Amino acid sequence: MLSITTDYANVDRGNPSPYLRRIADAGFTHIHWCHHWNTDFVYSRPEIEQIGRWLDEYGLKLLDLHASVGPEKNWFSANEWERQAGVELVRNRLEMTARLGGDAIVMHISGQPGWEPLRRSLDELEPVARDCGVRIALENGVFDAVNYWLASYAPDFLGLCYDCGHGNLIPDGLDRLDRVKDRLLVVHLHDNDGTSDQHNLMFSGSVDWPRLALILANSAYDKPISSESNMGRSGITDETEFLARAYDAGIRLDEMVQKA
Repeated sequence: MLSITTDYANVDRGNPSPYLRRIADAGFTHIHWCHHWNTDFVYSRPEIEQIGRWLDEYGLKLLDLHASVGPEKNWFSANEWERQAGVELVRNRLEMTARLGGDAIVMHISGQPGWEPLRRSLDELEPVARDCGVRIALENGVFDAVNYWLASYAPDFLGLCYDCGHGNLIPDGLDRLDRVKDRLLVVHLHDNDGTSDQHNLMFSGSVDWPRLALILANSAYDKPISSESNMGRSGITDETEFLARAYDAGIRLDEMVQKA
């Protein structure tokens, strides 16, 4: 079983059906929903139901979902009306994930540990997340802030999304993951050369994949390998070829994890 992000072709707006079909045709079994991940877009019931029908039609399952911090609806905004609107946006994604069968949403946060607006949002969203049966995974932008919040809330509500591209931009990214691997809920797996967040295919850059595989094998993460590679800087213009190479890379990493 393998997963890939729905915006692999650098398209996260409009009708997702053609991309879902190509994902399924490439052999993937799961998706990481990444459409509208940084917008104020609110999914309505008819839209969610149609996505569910597409997933059924193509034999795909929702693994997890990249929820949104929009330009105006921002769950860690110091402006209270924007923060409240951001909470409603996150609620929408929690409910969407529950209805589509996923178990976690990914959220970006303020880089400041203890940021009070974010604490209020987490407190307000905790009962919603528990009612939905969906946990929130904080993405590793600034690890100090992530660690602060992981220490402040229970693991059955809050966990970690490890983006290995982000982790590869700092010298001790994997060391930091290793220390909190028991809180790992979601993975964003892709590669870069250590200079910028490039979202290249796995095994095409400088990520230490053997060590990452070992950490994954000994972590709380027990879901399929999930690629967040995209075509942007890959040099591959054909979607079928890109997806085939992403699938092969996913199989390679999965075998490494299983061996570890």
